[in-house]
Amino acid sequence: METRLTQEQITAVVDTLPIQGRIMLRLLLLQYLDVTPEDIQYMASDRPDPRFQSGEKPKTPYISNETLEGITKRAAHYRQQIRLKRERAWHKIDCLGKQTALTDSLCTLAEQLLVSRFRLDGAAVEELKKGARTAIPRPAIRMLEHRWDKDEITEDDYRRERLCIEYQSLVRRGERERKRLDLAKRELEMVSLVPLQDHEICQIWGIPAGSLAARKVKYLHQYLQGVQGSLNAFQPATEQATTPPVDLWKETFLALSRQSVQRSAATYDGLEESEDRLQDKLTAFAIGTFPEESESRFWLSLTRDSRDNSEYGATPPSVFALQRLSAILNEMDTSPEALEHDLLARVSPTPKAATAQSIEQAKSADPQLGELGEHVLRSMIGEGHTDLQGRR
Repeated sequence: METRLTQEQITAVVDTLPIQGRIMLRLLLLQYLDVTPEDIQYMASDRPDPRFQSGEKPKTPYISNETLEGITKRAAHYRQQIRLKRERAWHKIDCLGKQTALTDSLCTLAEQLLVSRFRLDGAAVEELKKGARTAIPRPAIRMLEHRWDKDEITEDDYRRERLCIEYQSLVRRGERERKRLDLAKRELEMVSLVPLQDHEICQIWGIPAGSLAARKVKYLHQYLQGVQGSLNAFQPATEQATTPPVDLWKETFLALSRQSVQRSAATYDGLEESEDRLQDKLTAFAIGTFPEESESRFWLSLTRDSRDNSEYGATPPSVFALQRLSAILNEMDTSPEALEHDLLARVSPTPKAATAQSIEQAKSADPQLGELGEHVLRSMIGEGHTDLQGRR
């Protein structure tokens, strides 16, 4: 969405506010702006002093290091929490965009192979595509493998029927990925417009909700007036009269959301019990060999915002798995030759084991020695014969 505001204008207007106003706007926009050490010092001195509530009147204002560290940690915690939601949505869009392109390429390749190599007409391929949503692949694959084991089907016929099943699976996978991609885009738009909540600001600042509400109304009004004045300074008077009113608070978030997403250095957080097992599942998920019935559940485990049975304020799961999935997708060979080789290997039957008759024939065959082998054998016999003669 287009907006007339810029990040420089927003920062300039925030910097012109009084210190309470600067802190209020930086906390509301904590997803994009950072609080300064000066802000933390002021919040520590501005919060109610418990010594007044106990009846004691302090002689000198004293701010302990524990108070400053507590405010800093709470601000960092909520900053990480709200920015991680935006980063996770961005990673989902990145991975799903790559997966959708890969699945579309495999679908196109499967259609070409069905028409050119296995001699299916366009109407049959279109019928497969229409029936993909209701097709059940597992019984069909089991029946196909049973026919292959009983020698009731040739290798080419097996590949053709197996490719038809795989094509329908790719069609269903493409539909799921496009729905997930649309949902991830809407999620990114939604989380990009969310300010820090009032109770979270109260926990950082340490002031009552009533005082916060009064300050929020006061300084938010001053900020919007400043933004409107900044826009009017760059707009002729004739255009100001014809320009329809806009939501400047929403325009603020739209302008700030245009900056790139800050990516964090995520570490492994115990998903799938071990990192090697997670790597194997991510590889299977990327190349499309992950079981279809458990794919959606695995995707939800990769993209969840909170852990099961976690308390409020707990550290959210990291984006390590999404970062690793993106790296796997980047390293994949997506050339047409590589995709065709992988697709044909996926739909090829399992090579049959050697029959008992061929094994018996191989055992009964007399071994044949070459010239070098006969020379070595004669040399060994001659050396042994000479040794025996010498001993006699």
